[in-house]
Amino acid sequence: MAGTEMAGLGPAKNQRLVLGILAVAALVGAGLLALPALEERGTFFYAPSDLAARPPAPGTRIRLGGLVKDGSVSRAGDGLTLAFTVTDGARETRVTYTGLVPDLFREGQGVVATGRLAPDGRFLAEELLAKHDETYMPPEVAGSLHRTGSLGR
Repeated sequence: MAGTEMAGLGPAKNQRLVLGILAVAALVGAGLLALPALEERGTFFYAPSDLAARPPAPGTRIRLGGLVKDGSVSRAGDGLTLAFTVTDGARETRVTYTGLVPDLFREGQGVVATGRLAPDGRFLAEELLAKHDETYMPPEVAGSLHRTGSLGR
């Protein structure tokens, strides 16, 4: 008798087992290839207080959210570079952004900026999102403002 017949497996069952193992191996391989791409696209949300308590690793892409502090917005002479301060009521983070600013961006309004923390503590934004009406605030921003007691002031 052949070795597979002694083990109690017929040729058809043996073939299905091998195909099943190959399918699982292919899925694991595809997952391992996709993992770095997913990590790069995934960004963690921070409020200024979160940055002070547990700063991200240098070069890590994150989202910073809070309110644009009144009186903090300034524009550079090039017309494209914007500097402002994001606050959660307890802490503040200075942000620099170069690019087109959303029409709804203004002082006292909620903002979410995506970018990286510079060694000097400034946040270098690559993208800005402003709230779209008077009643909406991104859930992450609202949550961080609730934690610091700044929402509703």
